[in-house]
Amino acid sequence: MIAIFDYGAGNLRSVQNTLGELGCDYTVVNHAAGLAAASKIILPGVGHFGQMMRALDALGVRSTLIERIQAGVPFLGICLGMQALFDTSEEAPEVRGLGIYPGAVRRFPFGARVPHMGWNELEVRPASKLVRDLNARPYVYFAHSYYVPEDPRASATCTYDIRYTAALECGNVYGVQFHPEKSGAVGLKIVRNFLELA
Repeated sequence: MIAIFDYGAGNLRSVQNTLGELGCDYTVVNHAAGLAAASKIILPGVGHFGQMMRALDALGVRSTLIERIQAGVPFLGICLGMQALFDTSEEAPEVRGLGIYPGAVRRFPFGARVPHMGWNELEVRPASKLVRDLNARPYVYFAHSYYVPEDPRASATCTYDIRYTAALECGNVYGVQFHPEKSGAVGLKIVRNFLELA
């Protein structure tokens, strides 16, 4: 079962529409039991890092999410869903992320126009499973003010004032800072790549 986790994110419906367009069966869940039954997990996210993490805690799913990821269940975090994989964020430094990876999510430097909103180019690294079978510099849609610094797990980067991680993958864990559900044919292909993972 492919589970889309619903903590109240505004892009939930768009993600559902994307999976529907791909002809994929899925279930929307908002509890630990749904995550425990999932064969793949998608965590959409928009808004504020602190609000998202507090919502996950209020729903009692933090430990289950971490356990399922550590057990090898394929996981895709979208936008804030990718940022949640890290220890913390400058957006809410008092709030703990999931801590799957060490490090902090940063705010774009002073002088950069935020949010970074609109279409921008990816620089895809070779051997990516998530961003495979696309041209080397596809365009995708972004909407964010905070970013994951360039990381050895990055499978694609983007430059907006600075270079940062636009997509990451490590084992069963995948994340994208952009919104594949708003990125047309390229976004559909990326989501399909995740769904087709063994």
